[in-house]
Amino acid sequence: MVVTDMDGTLLNSKHEVSSKFFQLFEELKKRDIKFVAASGRQYNSIVDKLDAIKDDIIVVAENGAFVKRQEQELLATPLNYTTIKNTIELLKNVEDIHPVLCGKNNAYINGNSDDFINKLREYYSEFSILNDIASYDGEVLKIAIYHFESSEKYIYPLVNHLESELKVKVSGENWLDISHMNANKGYALRHIQEKFGISRQETMVFGDYNNDLEMLAMADFSFAMANAHPNVFEAANYRADSNDNNGVEKILELMLSQT
Repeated sequence: MVVTDMDGTLLNSKHEVSSKFFQLFEELKKRDIKFVAASGRQYNSIVDKLDAIKDDIIVVAENGAFVKRQEQELLATPLNYTTIKNTIELLKNVEDIHPVLCGKNNAYINGNSDDFINKLREYYSEFSILNDIASYDGEVLKIAIYHFESSEKYIYPLVNHLESELKVKVSGENWLDISHMNANKGYALRHIQEKFGISRQETMVFGDYNNDLEMLAMADFSFAMANAHPNVFEAANYRADSNDNNGVEKILELMLSQT
């Protein structure tokens, strides 16, 4: 089984999937090697990027809080209502941050920044603007928080005290995610491995950021991209070239040439 993160890993800096990957995917399919796209992105956004192969893959969305194969829901790990309310209350008076309530098929934001709304469209193909997200009472899989400069510097210190009860992840240069303790890519990958009878020795994982750490630990063949966060270099067993130099594709091509 091959598992890859999206942003900073399979996607280049222009948020594109290479044509080479789709060619290699056909070779994976011929060999009956399962492919998993695992991302902090919304399910719909992942599927949009991989539309040509969406019926042949497993999608791990929202950092592992939601797993789906075709129309079959394999796993969902939502936050409880009290956690959502308390987190929104904690963040409501903090300047220059932009929280997103992430559901299975939609996301919910406050509409107070046109710049953020334009940025959000890259990661969320479906979202609704509310007068106040604190009024939303539907299911939430994850609270994503955006800062235009640095999530690690400006958001993480405000919420790191929540880590004893919640999964708090700096998932990108600008994003931080808060979710259920079991809503991570590693938990989701273990669920998939158990469901399909695939061992860690039969699993290859690619990642670049802190939200990939748990799933890298679930594979013997774990690869840090050349552009990865230092924590990922420490966690992974191997290195791949950068996302802008087809790092995933190069390793897959090498692996396929030997099978």
